[in-house]
Amino acid sequence: MPGSRWIRGAGVVLLRHTGAFPEVLVVHRPKEDNWSLPKGKLEPGEQEIHAAIRECDEESGFQAVLGPRLPSLHYDVEGIPKRVDFWAAHASSDEGFTPGPEIDAIQWIPVDSSPTSFAQASEADLVARAAALPQTSPLILLRHAVAAKRSDYRGKDDAERPLSGKGRSQAKALIPLLDAFGITDVHSSTAVRCQHSLRKFAKHLGTGVQHEPAMSEEGFEERPERTIRRMRKMLLDPAPLVLCSHRPLLPTLLEVVAEVLGTTEMTSENPASDAEDRAARWDPKLPPGGFIVLHRSFLEGSAPRLVAIERHVVADE
Repeated sequence: MPGSRWIRGAGVVLLRHTGAFPEVLVVHRPKEDNWSLPKGKLEPGEQEIHAAIRECDEESGFQAVLGPRLPSLHYDVEGIPKRVDFWAAHASSDEGFTPGPEIDAIQWIPVDSSPTSFAQASEADLVARAAALPQTSPLILLRHAVAAKRSDYRGKDDAERPLSGKGRSQAKALIPLLDAFGITDVHSSTAVRCQHSLRKFAKHLGTGVQHEPAMSEEGFEERPERTIRRMRKMLLDPAPLVLCSHRPLLPTLLEVVAEVLGTTEMTSENPASDAEDRAARWDPKLPPGGFIVLHRSFLEGSAPRLVAIERHVVADE
């Protein structure tokens, strides 16, 4: 968005399916005396993903797990442009709601009743869009964090080249971002710089890093067909997983994604006008620590398919 004076926010469409019909969580804001989705402004230096999780927790007590990204809302607040990014989400746990001056009540309401419940009709549109999505499981393609420069590395085996100090900070910053999508399985190239990009996250989960020789630069150069076969198998694994690999492999890995899951995204607002944004989301040129989230659907009786794709970079500390 042009200009330096603008407001950024993030929120979730938190859904649950406890009965015959899906329900959405809404919060009551006494200052405006209206109901809305859990959302709020980004804190200084905070990323949208973390803000969406934090705001849902602070406003409702629910710990959200993010699904596909939804269209952003744009509006003015006292003449200042504001953009709020949203994700479809479900709750992993309930820490308990505490009323306060900003939010004094929460409520689960049927999705089909939401159009009359919101002060902003645009939020009702987001609810309808989120409710129409199938259940998804993420596969995250991560490029390893910043590594020591090849020219500075004195070792004989490039696979042993470690992360730099900045890379170690990026690995730490990745923890809440990957955790936001409910990742349970951690996979990595056998290169040290890839394993160490996910080591802290795996420790956070209480699991280990599964080594993937086919996803290393050397493994790809020696037997690219093995890399392709392994990627196909991982795409068909319904577990929420992250794979850390290398820049030279990413174009091939994304080609396999397109072949196995297709390229049509259900969350696209306008497929015709969205072509430029879609190309950007599929761009394999990720910076160190950058990642692509593939939201996959595994509906019974149907082939696995792509529901949405989004890309993120880890903020510099």
